[in-house]
Amino acid sequence: QVQLVESGGGLVQAGDSLRLSCAASGRTVSRYTMGWFRQAPGKEREFVGTISGIGLTYYPDSVKGRFTISRDNAKNTVFLQMDRLKPEDTAVYYCAAADPSFSYRTRTSEYNYWGQGTQVTVSS
Repeated sequence: QVQLVESGGGLVQAGDSLRLSCAASGRTVSRYTMGWFRQAPGKEREFVGTISGIGLTYYPDSVKGRFTISRDNAKNTVFLQMDRLKPEDTAVYYCAAADPSFSYRTRTSEYNYWGQGTQVTVSS
């Protein structure tokens, strides 16, 4: 089993930056495909970005160029750097892990493990 704990959320103003962390335990996730998703009130969970076991990344157009995923394998941790934040980025952000793969994953159904989420609120 893999346990995931997100941290780093908070209240910021439009244009600010935040870095979310996702600390994994239970197993080493260096070869796991990791993903970030977000869910705003009344909306479905939305894909934000992913990094594969060999470091391939993929982002949807809504965050491309503003969000960056990275991983520190020594710390078994994945990060989501969010720059130039917008009010529409407000949501609960979730970290997820899929079984080890060279490919990235973009759908919630492809992930086996989920964190509890961290709130990000961007004021205008």
